[in-house]
Amino acid sequence: MGLHTANAVHSVLTQGMDGATEVAVTVEVEGSFHVTSWDEKTYEELGGGSKLTKIAVVQRYTGGLEATASWEGLMLYRSDRTAFYTGLQHFVGRLNGLEGTFVAETRGEFNGEKAMSEWSVVPGSSTGELAGLEGSGTATATADSEGTFTFDFDMH
Repeated sequence: MGLHTANAVHSVLTQGMDGATEVAVTVEVEGSFHVTSWDEKTYEELGGGSKLTKIAVVQRYTGGLEATASWEGLMLYRSDRTAFYTGLQHFVGRLNGLEGTFVAETRGEFNGEKAMSEWSVVPGSSTGELAGLEGSGTATATADSEGTFTFDFDMH
């Protein structure tokens, strides 16, 4: 997938408690990512082919989000070869041209062929030019370590 920039901008006018008019601008970016490392350790066998694991993953994002992300998570593998996962992902890089870092809470499912996840920025976790970042995104990846994402965000 090639380089993507912001592909949608949504504006909403609101009136604050003090009567001042505020403009909230939500930007959507998209792009691709590649898993550069994956370290996984089983910490409990549940029987019947099910198990619990801890994972440490590093991903490289390109497109509207140019960043390296370190992801620490927990996975539940089910006996039917599907999985549930959750964790925290630390992004370092540039979002739509703004430099900084942020942490996202991630959760998702692997259906045996592809992983589908949703993530949202943890309030108060962003730094640098990304301070005040709010937003959420989705990602889809196949078993070959490649995936795509969309991310809707705004700055406060």
